[in-house]
Parts: sequence; C-alpha cells; structure tokens
Amino acid sequence: MTGNSFGRLFRVTTFGESHGPGVGVVVDGCPAGLELDASDVQKELDRRKPGSTAGSTARAEEDRAEIMSGVFEGKTTGAPVAVVVFNKDADSSAYRSISKVFRPGHADYSYFAKFRRRDWRGGGRSSGRETLARVAAGAIAKKLLGRIGVRLLGRVVEISGERERPVEITGKN
Repeated sequence: MTGNSFGRLFRVTTFGESHGPGVGVVVDGCPAGLELDASDVQKELDRRKPGSTAGSTARAEEDRAEIMSGVFEGKTTGAPVAVVVFNKDADSSAYRSISKVFRPGHADYSYFAKFRRRDWRGGGRSSGRETLARVAAGAIAKKLLGRIGVRLLGRVVEISGERERPVEITGKN
C-alpha cells in the first residue's frame, strides 16, 4: 500500500497534487441517508483557510469543495462520496529554479525516497495542500458521528514552549 488510502469500514482515498488540476478524496463506506452537502465540508475547509490563524500560509486559494458523487437530493446514496477542490491559482514557475533542491521542512525528500519520483511543483503529493482532502473526509466522518451523539473537539496546547491557557471542556464547547 502506498499510503493514499486508509481505513476499512470507512475507507478514505486521497488524490491530486498541489499544482495539478485539483486535490480531493473518495470516502467509501458512508451509509445511505446521511444528510450531506458541500457546505458541511466547506465549513471545515474554511477552518484551515490561509490567514485564519497566526503562522498560516499566505497562499490565496479559495478551496471551494465540490461533491462529485455519492450524494443525491442532499443525502448520501451509499455509493462512494467524492469531493474535489480544483486548484485555481497554481503557478509552478516559481518552483522551477529549485526543482533539483529538496526543501528543508517539507516532505518532498521523504516522498522521493519512498517512490523514486519527484513532483517539484509545490511539493506535489507531499504538499501541505494534500491535507485538505483529509479535512474533507473528516468533515464527512464528523457529520456521521454526530448522528450517534459523538462530538469532536481539538485544540493546540503548546507550540515551541508557548502554552495555551487552560480551557474548561463542557457540553457547549
């Protein structure tokens, strides 16, 4: 297995590249009848939008989720749910000058070491942009888990010695 798919009952397969036509996910195992539309996925994608937090990338992609299959009349059909985000502002020309250099802090060397192929256009599959496919799958899983009363909460506690103030977790968080 190459690492593009994971899970058994709720199987997630990501696809696409940072500077290719788009990035997306196919979720197989989502039961029929779950109310789902692109806004459910978009809400979670917006949380990773550049500029929304300190230290985030300056990339200006819109990241508009489109559900390509698996949903009809606002409900899942039982078929795999495919979500894609088309890349609109991909300009690979800025990377041509460093096409032979592995960038520190990026996964492009690890990807090359594993697959012996290199997509230098913004990191290809090893780009942080690939995370949007995982966020989209997570949005679907979150919606599904919500049907049985499971709520998810996540937060950063510490970065480089800077600690977040304690937060009381209640039923309203």
